[in-house]
Amino acid sequence: MNDAIEPGAIGEIDIAIVGLAGRYPGAPNIDAFWRNIREGIESVSFFSDDELRARGVPSEALSDPDYVKAGVVLDGMDRFDAGFFGYSAREAEYLDPQQRFFLETAVEALEHAGYYGERQPRRIGIYGGASTNQYAWRNLLPAGVLGGKGEEASLQTLLNGNEKDALCTRVAYELDLQGPAVTVQTACSTSLVAVHMACQALLNHEADMALAGGVSLNLAQGLGYRYQAGSIASPDGHCRAFDARAAGTISGSGVGIVAMKRLADAVADGDTIHAVIKGSAINNDGSGKVGYTAPSVEGQAQAILAAQMIADVDPDSIGYVEAHGTATPMGDPIEIAALTQAFRGGTARTGYCAIGSVKTNIGHLDAAAGVTGLIKAVLALHHRTLPPSLHYERPNPQIDFAGSPFYVNTEARDWPADATPRLCLRGRNRRRRPTRSSFTF
Repeated sequence: MNDAIEPGAIGEIDIAIVGLAGRYPGAPNIDAFWRNIREGIESVSFFSDDELRARGVPSEALSDPDYVKAGVVLDGMDRFDAGFFGYSAREAEYLDPQQRFFLETAVEALEHAGYYGERQPRRIGIYGGASTNQYAWRNLLPAGVLGGKGEEASLQTLLNGNEKDALCTRVAYELDLQGPAVTVQTACSTSLVAVHMACQALLNHEADMALAGGVSLNLAQGLGYRYQAGSIASPDGHCRAFDARAAGTISGSGVGIVAMKRLADAVADGDTIHAVIKGSAINNDGSGKVGYTAPSVEGQAQAILAAQMIADVDPDSIGYVEAHGTATPMGDPIEIAALTQAFRGGTARTGYCAIGSVKTNIGHLDAAAGVTGLIKAVLALHHRTLPPSLHYERPNPQIDFAGSPFYVNTEARDWPADATPRLCLRGRNRRRRPTRSSFTF
């Protein structure tokens, strides 16, 4: 939170976010990212037939009515400051761009916090995860990197640079971070689970500072995709979260990392405090849902309630929820039902809490989705602005907004503090794997 932290108001489990870094479509840094969010910019590109044909898309795909000629484009995937980290050109060539982006963004997060270089504490932990590695099979293997002499050495180099398990260990090695280095893999909940684990490491004094986040790069970003009814993919390239026309989202690319410290330490050290995490919780549905890829109301509600109880926060005081919001006909109604169930334990009010989804701006970032929503929420607190959610016109008929505490915020609004500090919830709804996480801050 940006509001002044009064003496004696620091809780034992409060965690300060002291640094932010990220790269997103149309936004090479978090300042540009916030401008796009505040101004309601959708970072989705629509391609002409000539553009797609030049990129190798066959004519039969272009004539297919289910082929969606849209994508979310992130600049700079082919660029990496190899010399800064002491990599040779060949070493950099073998390194998954996701690992390159995550490594560079870790430096930027430390710089933003004011702790890169001589001020860098020794016991810094790093928690994060990446999406499926596309680079090895799309680029390296077709180029024949395993052919000819030295194949065994080439295989080891290939594995070292492209194994997801090495993501956080690489950052710890290159930046001399001596706290825990834990790579997290829970599909699209990855980066929020990483933040939760980093918070626990700080509270357990396993680290004095922690970086947490995720990265996801879609190397097919200049192409379209084929829409299939019932899938998570949007039929028109737009993500219409909570809307009556909601039919899915679009795959995006991005990386985000937050730097955190125990709040008492951050205050004592004179750090810039961008927000305070008051509580977090994780759980999963087990088998208590209709199918493996379908979330449940009860499981989500329990995670949200747990986060609120740990944070000792009254749901009546929460002014904004950054939702998972994938714009699927099933997922959105379940998410609002779960939030409503959780909030109803503490309030009977309706229509007072804004809700939105960053996926309407930049699509679904998979392993980086959660931390991206967290960064959006932190920036909303910092700028005292409720950010707009795009493409919302009429509510999904399966969502009872009128009887819920929530309304979809469709334009940027001032968000002043009242009798209590400004509070928001970053929730997420699971589809592919069971772990889910919820934050109140």
